[in-house]
Amino acid sequence: MTDSELTAVIVKGLRRVAPEADASQLAPTVPLREALDIDSFDFLNFLVGLHAALGVEIPESDYGQLTTLDSLRAYLRARLTRTSSST
Repeated sequence: MTDSELTAVIVKGLRRVAPEADASQLAPTVPLREALDIDSFDFLNFLVGLHAALGVEIPESDYGQLTTLDSLRAYLRARLTRTSSST
């Protein structure tokens, strides 16, 4: 999956939890929750949506790594690569 495809999945998920925000204009290094003004419950729903869309398990212990668009993309890319190489 390319970075553009990952970004599209991420933005689609963010639009579900913050429909009033323009997630497509997020700066790659800005904290997502602050930029979109979403609480922890919305963020959890967003991560559940990513799991459903990508089939990637995201353990709670990793949530702290998923603060920006860049960090989220890197994390998902690594998890997707690990998943595809194990099948």
